[in-house]
Parts: sequence; C-alpha cells; structure tokens
Amino acid sequence: MQNQPQQIARSILTGFERHFSFFQEISSAARQRFEHADWQAVREASAKRINFYDLRVKEAIERLKSSFDIEVLDEGLWQDVKQIYSKLLRTHSRPELAETFYNSVFCRLFDRRYYDNDKIFIESQVDRQGLSERYQVYMSFHLDEGDLQGCIWDMLSAFYFSLPYENIDRDCKLLADSLIEQAGFDRLPKDLRFDILESPFYRNKAAYLIGRMVYGDKICPFIIPLINNEEGGLFVDALLIRGRHVEALFSFARAYFMAKTPVPTATVAFLKSIMPDKTLSELYMSIGLHKQAKNEFYRDLLNHLDDSTDKFVLAAGTPGLVMQVFTLPSFPYVFKVIRDQFPPQKEVTHKLIKERYLQVKKHDRIGRMADTLDFAEVALPLDRIEPNLLQELHNTIANQLEIDDDKLVIKHLYIERRMRPLNLYLEESNDEMAREILGDWGLALKQLMGVNIFPGDLLFKNFGVNDQRKVVFYDYDEICYLSECNFRRIPPPRSSLDLFRDEPWYSVNPNDIFPEEFITFISTDPKIRKMLMELHPDLFDISSWQNAQEGLAAGRQADVFPYPQKLRFSRKLQSAEVSDQLLAVAVV
Repeated sequence: MQNQPQQIARSILTGFERHFSFFQEISSAARQRFEHADWQAVREASAKRINFYDLRVKEAIERLKSSFDIEVLDEGLWQDVKQIYSKLLRTHSRPELAETFYNSVFCRLFDRRYYDNDKIFIESQVDRQGLSERYQVYMSFHLDEGDLQGCIWDMLSAFYFSLPYENIDRDCKLLADSLIEQAGFDRLPKDLRFDILESPFYRNKAAYLIGRMVYGDKICPFIIPLINNEEGGLFVDALLIRGRHVEALFSFARAYFMAKTPVPTATVAFLKSIMPDKTLSELYMSIGLHKQAKNEFYRDLLNHLDDSTDKFVLAAGTPGLVMQVFTLPSFPYVFKVIRDQFPPQKEVTHKLIKERYLQVKKHDRIGRMADTLDFAEVALPLDRIEPNLLQELHNTIANQLEIDDDKLVIKHLYIERRMRPLNLYLEESNDEMAREILGDWGLALKQLMGVNIFPGDLLFKNFGVNDQRKVVFYDYDEICYLSECNFRRIPPPRSSLDLFRDEPWYSVNPNDIFPEEFITFISTDPKIRKMLMELHPDLFDISSWQNAQEGLAAGRQADVFPYPQKLRFSRKLQSAEVSDQLLAVAVV
C-alpha cells in the first residue's frame, strides 16, 4: 500500500490527539471542582486521570492492528512511518508528548531489540526553546508608580473565578507586606515585573497562581495559594517566594497538579525558570504528564551513564523482604524490583504489590509517600553492574532477568528518589537530630491517618529522610486504607502462663492492629522509645486511631498544607474542631 506509512503515522497522531483531549478536559474541569468545593470529585478525577494514557495507547494499537494487519515488524516501513510522523510534528504545539505516545505504541507492538533511534524517538527532535519563545503562556504585570498593592490587585482579578474574594483589599495588603518582608526589600526595584501562568494549578483544596518576580538579572518564584472558604468566597492563604518552599510544593511526594497546559514545553520552561534544579522529568510529572516524565527520566539516565563510570551497587539500608533495591551512587535514585519469592510472613503476591504501588500513585500523597516511575524491559550496561550486586540479583530476581549481549535486561522495576533510610539516619544522629526527626515521623503518621492511609509496617527501615529532612514513607507492600483496619486493645492475660506462651492468648484476625504494641517493635533502643513516648504518646493509644477512623467515616479528610504553618496568613477558621485537625496535620 503506497500511502501506508503516512496512514499509520496519522493514525498514531490521531490516537495521541484523542488522549490529550481527554487529559485536557479532566484537567480543565479542575477549576469548576475547586469553585464548587467538590473535594470528592477532586480525588476521583486525580485517580481517574492516571489511567487515561494506557487506555488511549491500547486503543491506538487495536486500531493499527485492525486497519493495517500489523503482526511483525517491517523495519523499512516503520523507518518511513517515523520520518513522516516527525514531519507532522513540525508545527505541532505538543510535539514532545506526541513523540512519547509514538514510542509507547511502537514499544508495545514490537520486541525490545528494535528500540533504536531509526524507529522510535530515543532522542527528541523537538525545538523546545523555539516552542517556548513562540508560545507565551503567562501574563505580565508591572508596577504603576510603585503601587505594589494595585499591581497585586490586578493579578488576583485577572483569573475571573466565579467566586468573589472574601476581602481582596485585605489579601492584597497581606501579600504586599509579606513580599517586602520575605524579600527584604528596602525599596521596590523600579524594573520589578511579575509573570503569572495563565492557568492556575489545582491540587486538593487549593488553587495556586504560579508566577515569578523578575528584576535586573534576578528571577524569583512568586506563588499565591488560594483557598475556597466553602461559603462562596476565596482568600489568599500565603505567599511563597523562597526556593525551599517552592521545591516542597512541587515535591515528588505530592499529588500531581491539575492545570490547562496547551503547550506543555512552554509551561515546563516557565517552571524551570523558577526551579532550575528540578529535572524536566520532575516538572512534567508535577503536572500529571507522567509518561512524558518517564521518557525524560530515561533519557537522563542514558546520558548519565554515558557521562559517569561508577557501578550499580546494593542500596544502603536493611534489605527488604519484598523488594530487591539497588542504586548508582552518582545518580540520586534507587531501583526496586519485586523479589521472585517472599518469606512466609509476607502474605503478598506480585500482582498485589503492583496494585498497591498504583494505589499510592492515585492517592493524595500529601508529601509523605514517595512517587515512583515504573518501567518494563529496562536494559542496563552489564559492565556497570558491581559483581556482588549481579550475584544478588541472580539470587533474588532471576525470573525477571535476561542477559542480552552486553546488557542486563530487567523485565519490570520501580524507580524513585533516593533518601536516607530512617533507621540509618537515627543511628548517625545526635539526640537533638533524633528528637527532631522522630517528631516529624510521628507527624507523618498523623498526616497519613488524616487521608485514610495506614502504612502497615511502621519499622523505621520503611521510611526515608529527604533533602528537606522530612520523613517520607516508601515501602508499600503492606499499605492499606485506615478505614479497613480493626484497631484493638490487647485483652488481659487469663493467667501468668499466658505471658510466656509462644503464641498470643487471644485471637488475631488479618486486619487486627494493636497500637499499644507499636512501641515494642518499632525500636529496641530505650532512648528512642522514651523520645517517642514524649513526642507522640497518642500514636500508642487506640483512641487516636479510632478517632481518626470516625473522622473519615464522617467525611472529614485532613488538609495538609505544602508550606510551613508560619507562612499562612492569619484568618478565622470556620470551627474549633476543624482548626484543631488542620493544626495537627499542617506542615511545620
């Protein structure tokens, strides 16, 4: 068929356009969900959007097979298809995403040995700088005779929310005062300009105006969180202009934003200007384009392997019973593979573990659960695998390994940010550091309780400490919803003999959990136990867990703010009950 390459290329591009249309539709509807305070719909949409990509790729493949009878690879045909597809993307506003979609279709159709740049986009052909310059995705606001409050009023008024502000003049003054205080301005720079992305970013119960301050040769973040008071009004909750606060807002341990991104390259370039240390992968991930994030990450990995010489080694920390974990010391990530076999105490399957990792990806991670990138058929240079690691991989995940010439191919693995395991962090800490991190560990558990998550295994080895010295949970094989747990008190022994039995004197069902036992198995160190009992005695009291369950049953989910409590502007909270809950889980 003479026009077959062009027809195949157009069919794949049509599949991509269908995918992105659905993606933009659910992302754009975030504004309405925010304005209507439909928080249940927010959670549902966030989870639903995760599945869109794979569904559209599957549809595209089925269409190709039915229309073109594709069974085996015709290399010449697909080289032509890629060339034609590349030409179709020259005037496209989302070419990098379309390239990734093409890769996904091809890679699911054909064997890994055909993954080369003649047939797929291992190297992107996108002129990202040109796209960013051609499409301006932000509005600019300039000071008029030094009137900062007036300039801020223009910003807040530019988005035409259907809700009025509680008190826009008050919010403008709060923002102006906070900006001067945080930036340390004695006087405002005469050339000060504010650039604000045209679409707010939505997550959980907040809308974020994402911007930057530009003056002289300086570019600084300028981010305004807006809250719906659920009584028909908006208020400004804080101002974020410092790098560490913005980095935390876009943390890998938080849920993805919903936002209209008609030209993702331009949006990501804007974000990169205020977060230069973030990778393209992290920025695409933050706006929900997780397949593009995977593509960018894999390119980063290949480039890093070309530019480095160190070898993959076993990751630091206590070896897991479910996951085999290794790392490349010069690369800030860990690689996790599900072990072939599990010990008897781990009542899990490969399928169940994968479901739990997907459950976490779809859930509100509130800055306390690490996000992961999952990959299939990953080829690593065999000479970069340290011999002891290679032997350990053969011992633990042999069913998922294949040697292909000079490559070690792993059938499926998860990749996540490397953190210092909490148990090792505590071993290396003085008393002050240990108390600080144990306080945050307890706070992390309470925040997870507030969004209906029970980690299952509370041992310190299952938690990590990130670069901001925050505790993040990363071992998901025993995770479950808090609402599914049955918290119980240990019944008193029937006689003194019960205390010496190997088995408990009381029945234990699969979902039974005994909080009073936590302190005995979390740590054997008397000093650590004492600190925990001083910092978080409520975690070892059944009533705290049951109260959290009752709150969830009543429809209350905690609000965990991705910025310090001290940055929040003073305001009257709606009720003392809600205030107590929010303060208990707010980031400190």
